[in-house]
Amino acid sequence: MPTTSSRLLTLLSLLQARRDWPATLLADRLAVSDRTVRRDVDRLREMGYPVTSTRGREGGYRLEAGTAVPPLLFDDEQAVALAVALRTAAGTGADVAEAAARALATVRQILPARLRHRVDALEVQTVPGAAVADPVDPDVLTAVSAAIRAREVLRFDYRSPAAPLDDHRPPRRAEPHHLITRAGRWYLLAWDLDAEEWRTFRLDRLVPRTPGGARFTLREVPDGDAATFVAGSWRGVAPGGTRDWPCEGEVIVHAPARDVVPYAYDGVVEDLGDGRCRVTLGAWSWVGLAATLARFDTEIDVIGPAELASAFGEMAGRFARAAGSAGGVG
Repeated sequence: MPTTSSRLLTLLSLLQARRDWPATLLADRLAVSDRTVRRDVDRLREMGYPVTSTRGREGGYRLEAGTAVPPLLFDDEQAVALAVALRTAAGTGADVAEAAARALATVRQILPARLRHRVDALEVQTVPGAAVADPVDPDVLTAVSAAIRAREVLRFDYRSPAAPLDDHRPPRRAEPHHLITRAGRWYLLAWDLDAEEWRTFRLDRLVPRTPGGARFTLREVPDGDAATFVAGSWRGVAPGGTRDWPCEGEVIVHAPARDVVPYAYDGVVEDLGDGRCRVTLGAWSWVGLAATLARFDTEIDVIGPAELASAFGEMAGRFARAAGSAGGVG
C-alpha cells in the first residue's frame, strides 16, 4: 500500500494528465476507495491546488488551469522520466541540447535530495555518430505546432536535398496535421493543397512564412492513424493496404544479437547463442533487403523465402562484375 504522500503525488499527476476524472476511475487507478479519494482531494485543496468537483452521471474532479499552483512536485517515476527526456534531447533532432541541459539543472534544484540523487545517478550517453546533421530550429517546431493546433494553412518555403531555397518561387501551401519523429528527424504530415494529396515534409528543410493561411477543417488521415499511415507510405504501401513490408525475410546472422539490434531498425532479433542471432526484417524490395542484411559484414544463412536467396545471388553477380571492372574506366 503506497504511503499517503506518494499517493497524493500520484493523484496530482493523474489530475494533470487529463481534464476530467470520474471519481470511480481515480479510485481504481489508485487502488483505494472513493472515500479515500475524497479525503486525498481535500488534502490537495488544503495544500493550495485548485481541484474542483464536476457534476454528471458519475461525478469527478478537475484540476483547474490558469490558476497559481504551488511549486512543482514530482513522484519517482516522473523525475526519472523527465531526466531521461532532458538528457536525451540532443538526439531528438531538435536543436535544444543547451536549453535541455539548463532545464535539467533548473528542475534538479527543486527536487528533494532523494530524487536528486536518482537523477544524478542516471547517466545517458549519446553516440556522436548518431547525431542528426541538420537539426530542426526550435522556432520552426513552435511555428508548425502552432499552425497544427490552430488548424491554419501553413505557408512555407521548402528546400530540396539538391538545391537551396529559391526566393523567387511562391511558397508551398499545406494543411498541417501531425508532427512525427523518426530516427532523429522531424517530419510534418500535411495535406498538400497544390498537389491535392498527403505528403510528409522534413522540418529541417522547411521555413515557415508569415502570415499563415486560412483556417481549415481537419481531414481524416488515411488508415485513421498518422504514424501508421506514414510508416506505410515510407514502405511503399498504399492506404488501406497491409502495414507489413512488401518483402520480408528471415536469416541467421553470425554476429551477437547485441551488435545487430542497433541496426535492425524495426526488425525482430532473436539471440541464438554462440555469437549468432535470427533476424526477421523487411524492405521495399528483395535486393534492398539483401543489401540491408549485407551491411552486417558477416556470414549470413538464409532461412527464407527463396526470393531473398535469389536476391543475394543477384547481388553477388553485381559485385563480381563491379570487382572485375576495376581500373577499366579511364
